[in-house]
Parts: sequence; structure tokens; C-alpha cells
Amino acid sequence: MRTKPSLYQTQAFRIVLVYVLLFAVSVSALLFFTYWNTRRTLDDQTDQIIEAEITGLREEYQHFGLPGLVETVRARTLHQGQAVYMLSDNRHHVLAGNLAFWPQVSEMGDVIEFDYERPVDSKLEARRARGRILLVPGDFMLLVAQDVHDRYLTERMFTTTLPWTVLLILVLGTAGGALIGRNMLRRLDAINRTSGEIIAGDLTRRVPLTGSGDEFDALSENLNRMLDRIERLMKGMREVTDSVAHDLRTPLNRLRNRLEESVARLNANGSQAGEIERAITETDQLIATFNALLLIAETDAGTTRAAMSPLDLGEVAADVAELYEPFAEEKKVSLAVASGPPAGVEGNRSLIAQALANLVDNAIKYTPAGGKVRICTAITGEGVDLSVSDTGPGIALADRLRVVERFVRLEASRSSPGTGLGLSLVAAVAHYHKAELVLEDNVSSGAPSGLTAVLRFPKTAMRVLPGVTLKSAAE
Repeated sequence: MRTKPSLYQTQAFRIVLVYVLLFAVSVSALLFFTYWNTRRTLDDQTDQIIEAEITGLREEYQHFGLPGLVETVRARTLHQGQAVYMLSDNRHHVLAGNLAFWPQVSEMGDVIEFDYERPVDSKLEARRARGRILLVPGDFMLLVAQDVHDRYLTERMFTTTLPWTVLLILVLGTAGGALIGRNMLRRLDAINRTSGEIIAGDLTRRVPLTGSGDEFDALSENLNRMLDRIERLMKGMREVTDSVAHDLRTPLNRLRNRLEESVARLNANGSQAGEIERAITETDQLIATFNALLLIAETDAGTTRAAMSPLDLGEVAADVAELYEPFAEEKKVSLAVASGPPAGVEGNRSLIAQALANLVDNAIKYTPAGGKVRICTAITGEGVDLSVSDTGPGIALADRLRVVERFVRLEASRSSPGTGLGLSLVAAVAHYHKAELVLEDNVSSGAPSGLTAVLRFPKTAMRVLPGVTLKSAAE
């Protein structure tokens, strides 16, 4: 049975997670574009102000020379505002300006950003400025800049906040996806649980409705209507099958009894007695066919679920081997049961015994004289195996899938008595116990050919028998 998917494997959670990732990428791209465009606009405005300042100072220098430039810089520093000026010689000795020393910059002519300090309330405060450095004839340098410290702090806050914003989007989106996925998983669990109970044979189960009227309720209503229809059809088919089987089986039993009475009245050595014996054999075959069909139908429908109980497969194997020992001796075939640790499972003892008897009967029937049939129980890492191996002709790989279908008989077995329902019944019993019927080549020691039929019970079917501790094959 397929395991229940975790919350993070649900389609709803994956869809929400993909949406959250796309949303986070989109928000990041939008915020980054807004940041880049805003910064470019503010830089352009600042550069225009700086260019206007430089134009005015250049005109003062052209009209009044260096003394006029010095006086203009000093006059402008009296109304400091956001402007930053500094006129110095080539050794950075300050001639005029509102900076105490030349900043740590080396570019000339290009727009630069630098840190500087200015007094605020009798204290020096670190600030950020953006400006340009111009060469003045006579080995003098002029720095014209604008204070952009507030914008710089805003940029730092933005670049610091952006990663946390994206992370918060991912966390909240993932949490939202988990909630949505959990709700959807809860609704799907109800459908899957009901489906499992129906598969187990309870056709009266229905998918519960929440009353919300959403698409899940619509799906549940459609499923319930479909299940109602299936239940009616199955009930009608079962009633017809039971009626036909019982109605035919009863006359057949009466016919057999009358034939036996006729044989008892006739001479045992007469030809008429031989014909009646053959008629009895054919009648027994018909009765066995009806019994097998009824048992398969009951197994598929799960009507014998109440007979489930812990049992030891080794004991079942020993009982079946004892039952078929005379048949094996008659066929001159060696029948053996491999001893092993107690293998406990939860199952219907009569059904498992019937399935094992069918496998042993087939193995003995198709194994030539002098061959071997071996029944084995084993505890593996996957569960418990109940196997029957023979040294007969085996079954071709291409025929192993269809040989378990009803009334299918291979060409090699056409001359042997049978109905083609033996392996079908074994497959039905395996399905009933959530087990698996596996047909493999017999690779046991000394077996040149043959078939191994394995009833593989899952771990969920394993049970600890009283006074017994289950051990794995590795132990």
C-alpha cells in the first residue's frame, strides 16, 4: 500500500512554495529597481547643484582671480547649509572652506563620494558628501560638494532591510503554504481513508462532507454517488452469483448422490458402473468449480474479514504437507517442509491453507516422478514469505502475468484435470491479505528447472505469536 505523503510532498504546498518564490523574486526585483531609480534621480539632482556651484565659482575666478575665488568660498561657507567647500594648495593647506582637512580622495574631475567630519553641537559628526575636485591654475585645488549623509543613511537602511524583507516573505509564505497544504491534506486523507476501507471490503463507507460547498465537497458528492451505484451493482451481482451457484450446486449434489446410489445397485465390474463413475467424477469437478468461484467472490468482496487472527505459517505448511503426502507418494515426488523460525501473520487460516494447498497441488501435479517439492517459510526484511518450490517444467516468463487470471490454462496443462482457478484463488487470497503472489524460477541448490511460487506478506501483517519473538532474516 502506498504510504501517506508528508505535508511537504503535497501538491498544494508545492504550488504555494513556487508562488512564494516567484513573489519574493518579483518583490526583490521591484524594490531593487525602485532603489536604483531613486538613487540615480537623487544623484542627478545633487550633480546638477554641484555643477551650478562650480559654474558660479568659475565665473568669480575669471573676473576676480584667486583672491576673488577665496572671498567667494569664504562668503558661501558662512551660509553652510548642505554645501561643502575647500580651496587648498597642492600640499592640501587650506586657504578657504568649511573642512578642517583635505578628505581622503584622489580622483580629479570625476564625481566622488567621501566621508568627512563637521562640528554639530560642539561635537564632530561623521558625514557623507558627494562632489567634484577641480584644478585651479597655480597648483591649487577646489573641492565643491553637497552633503548627502541623510540619503546615505537611507540607502544603508534600505539595503539592510531588503534581505530581511525577502526572508520574511519566504518564511510567511512557507508558513501559509504549510497551512493550506495541511488543510488540503486533511481533506484528501478523509477520501483516501474511505477508499482504503472500501478496498478492504466495506462498500457501505462514504466520503464525509464538510458542508462548505467547495470543490472537495463536490468531488465527495460525486464519489459517494458513484459508490452508491457500485454498491448496488455489486450487491445485485453477488445476489445473482450466490443464487446461481446455490441453485446449481444443490441439483449437482443431488445428481451425485443418485449416481452413487446407482453404482451401488449395479455390478461394479459392468460397463454401466464405469460410465456412472466417470459421471460422478465430472460432477465432482463441476461442484469444485462452483466452490472455487464462490470462495474467490467472497475473498474479493472481503466478506470473511471477521475470521482474521494471528497464526503460524509454519503450522499451516505442516498441515498442508501432511494432507498431500499420500498424493506425493502416489506421484513418486518428494514433499518436504523446510523448518525455520515461527512466522506469525494476521490472516484467515482457512483461506491461507486453501491457497497453499492449491500451490502444493499444482507443484505435485506438474513435477515428474523423482522430482522434489519444497514448502518453506522465511522472515525477510520486507515481511514473511510462504513459498512452494518444485522441479517441474516451470512457467515461461511471458505467461506468469496471465496465468493467475480465471480459467486460464497453459497449453502444457491442457491434458491434466483442472479448472484454471487454482492460481486465481491464490491471487485473490494474497490480495485479501494485502500480500503479493510472486512467481519465480526455482534457483535452489540442485534444481535444474522448476518454479517457486511465493506468498509475500508485508511487514504490517506480521504478528508476534505467544511466547515467540520475531527475528529478521539477518539475525
